[in-house]
Amino acid sequence: MSLNRLAVSATNHCLTGCAIGEFAGMALATAFGWGNAPQIALALALAYLFGFSLTALPLVRAGLAAGVVVSTALAADTVSITIMEAIDNLTVVLIPSAMDAGLDDALFYGSIAAGFAIAYPFAFWANRYLIARGRGHAVVHEHHAH
Repeated sequence: MSLNRLAVSATNHCLTGCAIGEFAGMALATAFGWGNAPQIALALALAYLFGFSLTALPLVRAGLAAGVVVSTALAADTVSITIMEAIDNLTVVLIPSAMDAGLDDALFYGSIAAGFAIAYPFAFWANRYLIARGRGHAVVHEHHAH
C-alpha cells in the first residue's frame, strides 16, 4: 500500500474513533443537561477511548500481550486523536450557538462534522509524516495486516 493510502487509512481510522466518542459524549452530556466544560471533557475522554479501542481490538485478537497492545495503540493514535480533538472542539466552541444546540438541532451535528472536516487534512499530514518514519500506524502494521 502506498504511503498516502496508509495515511488515509490511519486518518479514517482516527476519524471513526473520534467521531463515535465525540458524538456520544456530546449527546450524553447534552441529554443530561451538563455545562460546556463537562460536555467537552466527556467527549474528549470518549474520543480517546474509542480511538484507542479501535486500534487495540485487532491487536488483542492477534494475541499480543496487554503491554504491547497499550503501547502500540498509544504510539499509533495519540498524535492523530489529539489533532482531531483539538481542532474539532475548537471549531464547535467558535461556531456561534453550537455549544447550546440540542440533540434535535442540525447545528449540533453540523458543528461537530465541520470540526472533523477541518481537522482531517491536519491529521492526514501528521499520520503521513509518522508512517513515513516508521511511527504512528506503521507500528500497528508491524503486528497485523490492517
